[in-house]
Amino acid sequence: MSCQSPIVVALDFPTMEQSIEMAKRLDPNQCRVKVGKELFTTAGPVILDELHQLGFQIFLDLKFHDIPNTVAKAVTAASKAGVWMVNIHASGGRRMMESSANALQQLTDQKTLLIAVTVLTSMDQSDLAEIGIDATPEQHVKRLATLAKSSGMDGVVCSAQESKVLSADLGKDFVLVTPGIRPVGSDQGDQKRIMTPSEAMAAGSHYLVMGRPITQSIDPIAVLAKANADLGVML
Repeated sequence: MSCQSPIVVALDFPTMEQSIEMAKRLDPNQCRVKVGKELFTTAGPVILDELHQLGFQIFLDLKFHDIPNTVAKAVTAASKAGVWMVNIHASGGRRMMESSANALQQLTDQKTLLIAVTVLTSMDQSDLAEIGIDATPEQHVKRLATLAKSSGMDGVVCSAQESKVLSADLGKDFVLVTPGIRPVGSDQGDQKRIMTPSEAMAAGSHYLVMGRPITQSIDPIAVLAKANADLGVML
């Protein structure tokens, strides 16, 4: 099944039961889903099987960052598990990214998007300064995204605030995955660099990660449907 919507719903729940309950309230024709560290650590790979059986394409958001061989094996395992997208940290460097991209190119039966994380949307310039990076988030994102593309990545995770310049500099086919998406009127939460869905798409983002605005709403499918309608998605 191929979903036409750019929306990826973050199933950020502590248990598989809660995640599956939410997934059953959604529609795989209207969104993809994201499985992150807490859920995957709690439920294990079986959560991927359960979500696939419900018809969802899955973004496995584990942000691998380790020596090249270890990360290459991890993304290979993710691809063999049938995930639509998996991510690694661009800050792991060229050799780590190239090893991962080369490993996935050896697989002929599954095309998994390999995405590099640039700067977390919870971080601002003061956070970067504390870890020794003398640059604005935008400057550091551009630096890492450029490295990611030259290392064979399909795209990057970035704030929508960086999407416009990355789309212009790295090409419209370089996939931009944007967390920190909040519909008009939603609570900002712990995200510091955010945009609305329509703003993010206009800026050049390809996929929009949305969590609490959908999953903590009284009627998740209604919020999802409205977001798709606002984006002009024909389902």
